[in-house]
Amino acid sequence: MGIRGFGIFLPAALAVTFVAIGPVVGIGLFLVIVAISIFVRFSLRRLKIKLQYLPRMALLLWWVAVSVLGILFLAPVINNSSLSNVSIFPVLVLILLAEDFSRVQLGKSAKIAVNLTTETLILALVSFIFLTLKPVHEFALLNPEILLGSIFVFNFLLGKYAGLRLMELWKFRKIISS
Repeated sequence: MGIRGFGIFLPAALAVTFVAIGPVVGIGLFLVIVAISIFVRFSLRRLKIKLQYLPRMALLLWWVAVSVLGILFLAPVINNSSLSNVSIFPVLVLILLAEDFSRVQLGKSAKIAVNLTTETLILALVSFIFLTLKPVHEFALLNPEILLGSIFVFNFLLGKYAGLRLMELWKFRKIISS
């Protein structure tokens, strides 16, 4: 068992979001968005409002969008310059992650949703670190063909690997060593 996340695209988009608005503001906004979505979901359940999946998700995302809009409007009032300069793209990515969180929570369980979300955030933070390294920027700009080719080869070799994962090697280390 390795690190899982909400697909490939979402951790990458979240890493770019962290580059745009910073990891602290990004994680803070994300936690607010998830808290709002959990609150709305439980409120709908508590009020015994029966809705089909898509209208329920649309209503949940509406509440999240309105709440984030309210927070962004209040940012100048509370003198938070980093929050008041947030553009719409990072907010949309964070809302997309909240939608995936809610989908997994509805389909599986809250524990699995929290685990996947935490692992997605870890993947995004590691990617954020790589995206902000100056040598990586310089290498990507000066040698794009080498970077793209090495990514292709790495993914191809990783896809062909059929052995134990690193986490499995750690988990079964006693059995392997005996």
